[in-house]
Amino acid sequence: MIKFEDVTVTYTDAPLPSLRNVNLEIQEGELALLVGRTGSGKSTLLRSINGLVPHFTGGLLEGRVTVAGRDTRTNPPRELADVVGMVPQDPMSGFVTDTVEEELAYGMEALGIHPQTMRRRVEDTLDLLGLAEIRDRPLLSLSGGQRQRTAIGSVLTTNPSVLVLDEPTSALDPGAAEEVLAAIQRLVFDLGLTVLMAEHRLERVVQYADRVVAIETDGSVVHGEPAAVLASAPVAPPVIEFGRRLGLSPLPLSVRDARRETATLRRDFHPAHVVTGGIDGTIANAPTELVADIDHVSVTYGNFVAVNDIALHLRRGEIVALMGRNGSGKSTLLNTMVGLRKASLGRVQIGATLANPYGMEGGELLKHVGLVPQEAGDMLYAQTVTGECEAADRDANAEPGTARALLDQFAPGINGETHPRDLSEGQRLSLVLAVVLAAKPPVVLLDEPTRGLDYPGKRNFTRVLQELARDGHCIMLATHDVELVAATASRVVIIADGEVVADGPTKDVVASSPMFAPQISKVMRPFPFLTVDAAVEALGGGKP
Repeated sequence: MIKFEDVTVTYTDAPLPSLRNVNLEIQEGELALLVGRTGSGKSTLLRSINGLVPHFTGGLLEGRVTVAGRDTRTNPPRELADVVGMVPQDPMSGFVTDTVEEELAYGMEALGIHPQTMRRRVEDTLDLLGLAEIRDRPLLSLSGGQRQRTAIGSVLTTNPSVLVLDEPTSALDPGAAEEVLAAIQRLVFDLGLTVLMAEHRLERVVQYADRVVAIETDGSVVHGEPAAVLASAPVAPPVIEFGRRLGLSPLPLSVRDARRETATLRRDFHPAHVVTGGIDGTIANAPTELVADIDHVSVTYGNFVAVNDIALHLRRGEIVALMGRNGSGKSTLLNTMVGLRKASLGRVQIGATLANPYGMEGGELLKHVGLVPQEAGDMLYAQTVTGECEAADRDANAEPGTARALLDQFAPGINGETHPRDLSEGQRLSLVLAVVLAAKPPVVLLDEPTRGLDYPGKRNFTRVLQELARDGHCIMLATHDVELVAATASRVVIIADGEVVADGPTKDVVASSPMFAPQISKVMRPFPFLTVDAAVEALGGGKP
């Protein structure tokens, strides 16, 4: 169905190819998972399938890419639209209408499909992806996860033979991600759809893959059975890293596999080996000064109550994870804490002086609280990294070089003349963090900060957060990334329908939740381990 023959892609002015001598064939009805480090060329490979590379991106394409027998050299994207459906990493970038239902129908209108067929496909897709309740909602009013499902649905209604997905679950809560992946599986098994998906959160998808395609740092490709490729791949989910470290054979791909292969180890494990003095990622010093007081706050949009009577108290040195389903009110709460929304009821006080952020001037607000939004790049407007850092210093009335010094601490070696849009996801996130922290706000809020980050990138990000907490910042991150929470957060707050339903130490809250528990917690249950390092050490150290 998809065939790459000696494909090399080199972008204009790039010193090295993004893809190098790629030979790959994906059969009809196969679900292939594309893995690799951030910036390794995954998006380039995906865009080669529907002709965006090179017809839209430019650059030199050597070799041959064919899809259902059609050569992408001679068939631009519009002539492959009936065969290939593609969902980009940023779903909003592909939307062209105003509401969910209109977006689902638009692609079929462009292909000239009969109205009765269109109606049936729209209804089927609404049910398949759980979108029926929001069919009339404006796209701009949707949560990140709802937008992602709508983007997938808009492609599925055109009935493609090949579905290409760039991080399809990155904005979804664990439950919604399982629903989407189950729907994709049904399309593969029941309709013979060929799927190629790139994903950083491999713990969610690797067990479903028929084949893993790994892009190496030099742009070459290795592919084969998931266990064989992931045994030495540069990125791997926790359960596979766990298997590697313990020398398990065969390598487990799922929690179920890992529990079976460690049954003897866990049976012989004595509870006295459990370390009780905290967990991985917990800051040792007890939180002290109160820097955020959320006093029975409610926020409404018209008649819709997005946040309902939430009371929270945050202190310096805490790393608090805010979790919950898509649309549960996480982003609304963060926006209220930074003054972008006014509380309908209750009181918000932020910063060392516990001031009300709503209506506060920008320069003053920066001294109390900083927000890194879901799309971190939205905060960047200068033409160079140096320009962004200098602007941040001016806005914060900080000493020249403050933001650049922070950036070098988080992601050293970035060329100051680089355009911010040319940075990797991890570098861009580090730059935005440096911009926000130039004013030294005691409270730092992050909304889905790890979208687009691979596992090594998340480990570095965890280190950055822990350093910030040790320096006296209070960190609150709204996230669906349970593995990040396990390694980083000292406290977890779960909200549902705008209300707090759980608030406590990470090991108590996530380990007791089937939905939000990390992989290692599920493997090691009933023992309270959340990370690979802690579990491997307890079980005898494994391989170095």
